[in-house]
Amino acid sequence: MTKADIIAKISDETGLERLEVQKTVESFMATIKKSMAEGNDVFLRGFGSFIVKERAEKTGRNISKNETIIIPAHNIPAFKPAKVFVEEVKTKVAVK
Repeated sequence: MTKADIIAKISDETGLERLEVQKTVESFMATIKKSMAEGNDVFLRGFGSFIVKERAEKTGRNISKNETIIIPAHNIPAFKPAKVFVEEVKTKVAVK
């Protein structure tokens, strides 16, 4: 499902104009991105958590040049689904 599909489905279910729904969805995503870029986690009860994970520094290899490189410590965005969400997906996918 794409963002356009999500917007269309919300618009159909709520009766709101697609442009309004698009602005809302875009604003929602921008708010989450901004919050995470500032180092804050976002918790949506019953859905999941958008969290910032810290990756430690590690040694990697550039195989084309056959040299060792250091990959610096960095943060990455991650999503951790709520237990309710996980259970619903497990039961729905198992039924198909």
